[in-house]
Amino acid sequence: MDRQKLIQTAIDALPNAYVPYSRFHVAAALLCRDGTVYTGINIENAAYTPTVCAERSAFFRAVNEGKREFEAIVICGGKDGILTDYCAPCGVCRQVMREFCDPGTFKVILAKSPEEYREFTLEELLPLGFGPENLL
Repeated sequence: MDRQKLIQTAIDALPNAYVPYSRFHVAAALLCRDGTVYTGINIENAAYTPTVCAERSAFFRAVNEGKREFEAIVICGGKDGILTDYCAPCGVCRQVMREFCDPGTFKVILAKSPEEYREFTLEELLPLGFGPENLL
């Protein structure tokens, strides 16, 4: 996986975020096991609860196209689209990742630039997560 290219893909999607209320742009680039990449952006709504995060937007696009195996996701974001700090996924997005990903191997990359990023496993960000195997 070329991390810098995946990070740049997320950064390139950042202007597409629809954020008229918070002005906090977030974009994600989701790498499937077969090498396909799906981007996602946050999309706000005046009613707030229908708002969707960039990470879920990317996952839902990929799943809609039949993808079920994922390697990594890059997340970047900032006020007015300016990347100033790392942007971690919310709890709901972590749970969506847990539905589809092996928590011990799936990589979550938080990026400020292609050269400046932090990498975690999903397990590090969601210890003792509840997943599909808990229902079997």
